[in-house]
Amino acid sequence: MKMKKMDYQNVKGTQDYLPESEMIRREVRRTLEDVFIQYGCKPLETPILNYTELLASKYAGGAEILEEMYTLTDRGERDLALRYDLTIPFAKVAAMNPTIPMPFKRYEIGKVFRDGPIKAGRFREFTQCDVDIVGADSQVAEAELMLMALDAFGQLDMEVEIQYNNRKLLTGMLKVFGVEANLINQAVLTLDKLEKIGVDAVITELSDLSISDSTNRLIQQFLTDRDNNRLDYFGSYAERNSQISEGLQELKELTSYLDFLDINKQCVFNPFLARGLEIYTGTIYEIFLTDGSITSSIGSGGRYDNAVGGLVGTGENISTVGISFGLDVIYAAIIASQRTVKTAANVDYYVIPLGAGKEALRVANGLRKKGYIVELEMSGRKLGKLLERANKEGVRNVIVIGEEEVKKNQFKVKKMETGEEEVWEMSAMK
Repeated sequence: MKMKKMDYQNVKGTQDYLPESEMIRREVRRTLEDVFIQYGCKPLETPILNYTELLASKYAGGAEILEEMYTLTDRGERDLALRYDLTIPFAKVAAMNPTIPMPFKRYEIGKVFRDGPIKAGRFREFTQCDVDIVGADSQVAEAELMLMALDAFGQLDMEVEIQYNNRKLLTGMLKVFGVEANLINQAVLTLDKLEKIGVDAVITELSDLSISDSTNRLIQQFLTDRDNNRLDYFGSYAERNSQISEGLQELKELTSYLDFLDINKQCVFNPFLARGLEIYTGTIYEIFLTDGSITSSIGSGGRYDNAVGGLVGTGENISTVGISFGLDVIYAAIIASQRTVKTAANVDYYVIPLGAGKEALRVANGLRKKGYIVELEMSGRKLGKLLERANKEGVRNVIVIGEEEVKKNQFKVKKMETGEEEVWEMSAMK
């Protein structure tokens, strides 16, 4: 009976990364992790599976993200969900471990899952590389994370711009313009689309939310005012609203650090940056490639002071700020730009047995014990083809072990780059 061939496909929004691609991704991951460690971050690992109640908490991502959350039940009929980011699992850890010395600065690299739209560098299963700091009130925490981002992308040879804003400033301005409290979050989400859809489309969407014409005229004037990218512009509004005053004060503190660090040209104030998630309470930022090869952000984050206290149940503000880098979108940007990334070392020694499998295995084992990267050939293909492969893959040295080498108790090591050969004793490999 002839078996029917299965038409296997990846689940939509997921993909395999073959070795050539995964080597680049691993190098990006290693680079980011080295930078995180350099900045004094401690490693953390949290579960992919969480109780739905945690991820759906009002202190978590908000209504928009819940639409994209993967949910399931276990055998005990408990409601579970796959994490959609690394932020809320971190806030849970901070809430469950109040004795952790503060400030607590952690990094985590792991898979997250969102049943959302798919585009270049954005999938439904993807890897985030996060740093979060809990217990730091000052804007120095934001400044350090922004500096860390510039360091990381500098090491990846990627030119980026970090746009930043403050949610207090933005929501305060909307209140001054007359947006009702129950519509603020939706209005913020609409403003977040400004660069994608333009001023007119934003105003139309705001009208659809039943925001009055007079309020919309004030918002439109704000969106089109030439001076709205200067902090001084908001001074008069700060006198009318405490949120604007707090947001402006935080922005001025942050800007003073950015100026002092001389990174103010790479870090740009954008008064309309909103960030979609409801979790944010203060400073927010997004990272973009300056060459525009990928239009979506390749990193983002901000301050979310309500999450830890909310999860504990006290409701107190516990200073928490984080930043997240998307490994998949960074990889997509590298591929799109055809930028070369120095990957991990190639094979040091390629051991080819010609009828002497046991001896070849012993030689390979001896070299590995000395710390070398060694590949033992197992296919039995012709020597010429194997040497072609060694050249193509940048193997440094080739060793052929046949009957002659076993008899002489010696073998030759051929340096592929120069063609030079050295004779080694077989006994040295025991």
